[in-house]
Amino acid sequence: MSAKLQPAARVSNRRQDVWSIINEAAAASPKQPIVNMGQGFFGYNPPDFILNAAKGALDRVECNQYSPTKGRPRLKKAISDAYAPHWGRKLDPETEITITTGANEGMLSAFMAFIEPGDEVIVFEPFFDQYISNIEMPGGKIVYVPMHPPEEGGFKTLSAAEWTIDFAELERAITPRTKMLVLNTPHNPVGKVYSREELVKIADLCLKHQIIILSDEVYDRLFYVPFTRIATLSPEVEKITITVGSAGKNFYATGWRVGWLMGPPDLIQYVSAAHTRICYSSVSPLQEACAIGFEQAEAEGFWDTCITDMRSKMTLFNSIWDELGLPYSEPEGGYFVMANFSKVELPADYPFPAHVAERPRDFQLAWFLIQELGVAAIPPSEFYTDANAHIVEDYLRFAVCKPDEVLEDAKERLRGLKKYIKN
Repeated sequence: MSAKLQPAARVSNRRQDVWSIINEAAAASPKQPIVNMGQGFFGYNPPDFILNAAKGALDRVECNQYSPTKGRPRLKKAISDAYAPHWGRKLDPETEITITTGANEGMLSAFMAFIEPGDEVIVFEPFFDQYISNIEMPGGKIVYVPMHPPEEGGFKTLSAAEWTIDFAELERAITPRTKMLVLNTPHNPVGKVYSREELVKIADLCLKHQIIILSDEVYDRLFYVPFTRIATLSPEVEKITITVGSAGKNFYATGWRVGWLMGPPDLIQYVSAAHTRICYSSVSPLQEACAIGFEQAEAEGFWDTCITDMRSKMTLFNSIWDELGLPYSEPEGGYFVMANFSKVELPADYPFPAHVAERPRDFQLAWFLIQELGVAAIPPSEFYTDANAHIVEDYLRFAVCKPDEVLEDAKERLRGLKKYIKN
């Protein structure tokens, strides 16, 4: 291939990503059908009042045409109303909210709006892998700060709160080039909800060094302990914070690709400008459906049901780890659980393919579960730099946002681990 036909460096990394490895392994596994607890998509539909809103929107001419680039007015107003109890005021729908094509495009828009080549962005490990490519697109440099799991996590079930940030380590990571910090709470994949005290420490550092906070709060309706939105700590913190939301996570509809960003006008205006250049506007009928979803959710008791149902699924599924004697991080929010497999001894001569054998142990654990038990999970070392991948090489991430019968099937299959567990 001639030099002119070479791909850009930003997309030319040829190492196979975790989603390709796991999905291809699942498709080829002799244990069919696979119980897929890997990727975080729901195994059931949104409730009828939201589905009916989407169906109704398709019959309306204006809902099948371009929406305003910043989003449909009805949805922006609905978000303002829905978040007012948490903010203590109504956000201005015109200047403090912009609708994006999913939370991921919203975050890309934020990076494109503020990151110049060489600007540094602090990201906590483990991270959602899309952060990395999104930061690199505008030429940003990523500075990684690892979350530290509890020392006893290999033999004792502990709260996800025990995954902690070393704040001295965080402050050392800040330089004059630091432009932005990415926060994720409730956290994927750990399930941690950052405490108010932790958020205050992060916010104080960002205020001191004038760093923009990009707070990924897409699981903000799934919290099982008190949840603080960092933008609400003070008017000063709000001025430097962009908050990310997701209809896919809120309404069990990850394929709808409707997200939003909330923040002060002098930040949101530039994010909106980047969003306009990236995709102009987002899907119209589903914006309308999301607006109706927000308008009716409270009366339907939907938000409380979300929490109750997901906690029930967590309890149902995590009982298998108690039964097997395998420890896990008990989630404080979201729909993922991290189980520790340090007690699981894989056969020494197991025929792992080369592209799995060369990766950390969690990839081998995931491959083994797919091939031998027919259960797919995600190896979380993909969410770490190579230097820190060892931190989670004994863990696997499971998504519990599945029907109860699927969770029961997964539990039955996972009982096949008993013969591989060391005393």
